[in-house]
Amino acid sequence: MINPHRGDFPLLVKNPGLHYLDSAATSQKPRAVLDAMRDYYEHDNANPHRGAYALSGRATDRYLSARERVARFVGAADADCLVFTRGTTESLNLVATAWGRANVTEGDEIIVTALDHHANFVPWQQLAKGCGARFLVCPLTNEQHIDLAALRSMVGPRTKVVAFSHVSNAVGTVNPVREIAAIARSVGALVVCDGAQGVPHLPVAFDSLDVDFYAFSGHKMCGPMGIGGLVGRREILEAMPPYQFGGDMIEFVRDDHSTWNVLPHKFEAGTPNVADAVGLAAACDYLDAIGMENVLSHERALVRLASERLAAIDGVKIYGPPAAERSGVVSFTVRDIHPHDLATIFDEDGVCIRAGHHCAQPLMRRLGVAATARASFYVYSDESDVEALVRALARAQALFAQD
Repeated sequence: MINPHRGDFPLLVKNPGLHYLDSAATSQKPRAVLDAMRDYYEHDNANPHRGAYALSGRATDRYLSARERVARFVGAADADCLVFTRGTTESLNLVATAWGRANVTEGDEIIVTALDHHANFVPWQQLAKGCGARFLVCPLTNEQHIDLAALRSMVGPRTKVVAFSHVSNAVGTVNPVREIAAIARSVGALVVCDGAQGVPHLPVAFDSLDVDFYAFSGHKMCGPMGIGGLVGRREILEAMPPYQFGGDMIEFVRDDHSTWNVLPHKFEAGTPNVADAVGLAAACDYLDAIGMENVLSHERALVRLASERLAAIDGVKIYGPPAAERSGVVSFTVRDIHPHDLATIFDEDGVCIRAGHHCAQPLMRRLGVAATARASFYVYSDESDVEALVRALARAQALFAQD
């Protein structure tokens, strides 16, 4: 069956033989997003907030409307608590730097998990090194779930931060956010969730997740690169010092001190990225029209099919939980073929997969491999992509069998 959404994506329409299976790295962009950004630049482009003329006023309105739309998409009723950033990495670094340096001291404990992307691992690791805190890594179960029993035993009176991913980018595990948050809150720790792989693939309601911070990226959810968000609790954001200085984040500048603007401007130094915010809002419209429950069920159907087809091939090992417990990611290795070689051969057949450690080296060490091959699906994927993946794998095995 042809995917009805594939025609919405110009790059895929122009490349009918392409099987794009690297959506966990970045998604393709629908025409609606590209049109929204072009419309902004052609009709409303100006520096917002600062100009006393109508065009600047329109740019300001577009930026405000985009913030409200994106906040609604991630389930944050207070749109001023959504800070636009360049993406998940900047969002997590913002928290680790601005909140962390002000609140974490020598002897405190920071807990991350072995599933985490480097962007939610290294900032906390470096914060701990800089202030003398203990840095702890929560182990995993055999199916690459966070070991909740181990986490309960690790938290204590010195635990200041528990940071974890909503969904693993490497093996697709969907983590129980509320349960993890409850464990962290039992000792009064800050709860930080990396939602880079959550927001694009399943319904998210920040206000009911019981986390303090939730970070995400636009380019993984049909939006443009260079835009993302950090949603936080108002009382924590208001108490935090700024992350960067300059532009509209300033209220008053005296010779010997300065004061800061209200939320969310306090954390958005410099000229705002209005066009990409508009594009991200259009991506939210696009995904809502499909329905995030439908996005998740579509991906899981493809993951189930791909897992079944790959598991039937001799020499293939699949990592991660069952299809019903993950997002649209299948990570695998093939005996006697390095993942980088697989990706190169697949590319000759128009099949785009990821090969490497997926910015999750701590996880790869625990899996006992240096790298995996990763196929990741999204709204424009269909059964033909799975079939192309399996055909490319058969060809790769045949090539290596000749050596």
